[in-house]
Amino acid sequence: MKVFKFGGASINTIERIQNVKNILKEYQNEKLLIIISAMGKMTNAFEKVVDAFYNERNEEALSLFEKIKKDHITTAKYLLVTHYLPCEAQLKNFFTEAEWLLHDKPVQSYDYYYDQLVCIGELLSTTIVSFYLNEMKVNNTWVDVRDIIRTDNNFRDANVDWNYTQLQIDQQLKPLLETGGMVVTQGFIGATDENESTTLGREGSDYSAAVFANMLDAESQTIWKDVPSVMNADPREVADAVSISELNYTEVIEMAYYGAQVIHPKTIKPLQNKGIPLYVKCFLDPSLPGTVIHNKPVKELPPIIVIKKNQVMMELKSKDFSFVGEEHTGTLYHLFEKLSMRPNLTQNGAISLVCVFDNREDKISKLAGAAAEIFDVQLTPGLELLAIRHFSNESVVKYSCGKECLVKQRTQQNFRMLYR
Repeated sequence: MKVFKFGGASINTIERIQNVKNILKEYQNEKLLIIISAMGKMTNAFEKVVDAFYNERNEEALSLFEKIKKDHITTAKYLLVTHYLPCEAQLKNFFTEAEWLLHDKPVQSYDYYYDQLVCIGELLSTTIVSFYLNEMKVNNTWVDVRDIIRTDNNFRDANVDWNYTQLQIDQQLKPLLETGGMVVTQGFIGATDENESTTLGREGSDYSAAVFANMLDAESQTIWKDVPSVMNADPREVADAVSISELNYTEVIEMAYYGAQVIHPKTIKPLQNKGIPLYVKCFLDPSLPGTVIHNKPVKELPPIIVIKKNQVMMELKSKDFSFVGEEHTGTLYHLFEKLSMRPNLTQNGAISLVCVFDNREDKISKLAGAAAEIFDVQLTPGLELLAIRHFSNESVVKYSCGKECLVKQRTQQNFRMLYR
């Protein structure tokens, strides 16, 4: 049994949906759980609907949602003939689910409404793809993941109830996979015990796939992307980026910690717990070998380069020139947790502390204001943070040359530099 996950970029055009069908045709005789995200840019479109609704611009929210409806209906019309009418009926059920809410007034939190509306994107995309696959004789069963994945009510970053979810997988999914072969469902979303929709936070679709892989004791999980493989750098930033054919779980977690857009660490944990390999494959050219991520040692990796832009340095100095001790840093880290902020780099001195963050102005302003009660605070925006894992002297010279360095750190494996 395998788990496949297709992101929004893989289904953002008619041709790409047809391409997904071609890939899945090769696996028709296998037990396969297929997780599909909302169509490309559709989550952003839903976020605009949420913003308008929450700020009580209901007509604007309904108008924005009307465009989303038309886009999905148009896609279904292009793809479907014999299965169009039942597909349209199911799409209209989800349209009604959203419109019922949009005609109301917001009385709960923004995050609550975010989850109720944004989740519709995954439900719409999977409905269209499932009906299309069936029309093309790639037989599958569509499942509403909200009937399977139970979560708490921590909206926008919900936590999975593993025991209840395992029970639903055993009772509902396993029989379908045994008898039907392929099951199509959604990533990123779940539901509370009161049937309120929730989302699972950053990289939620990859994480959903890992949860299913773990609970189904899958042979493997594959994430289909629009890149040939995991690479040692973002090719948009580094012209000579190279593919990496093999990684282990620990290496991926380290890469993600330093900011590489690889696989989120929370996706790795359920796979690591059961030793399930993760494949990263290219949906544009499935013949490419891609990358395999497993639990074995990996040697001779190239330097892995991560460049984080739009960084802000926060310098904190004690007001009375006393040492920055445990009490000060404890208070500071409590503020980080309260504001859901994680510094990308820290450096301690005797009477000072430097922290570097992504420049989210609203949160930086709140943090600086709170920290100013115990520190003198100075902010320096407009910076970049370079990290090189498995660095060589050559790579350090190549990527740091000519830059004004503000902070530099070096360990046996990692080189980091903050610069302007």
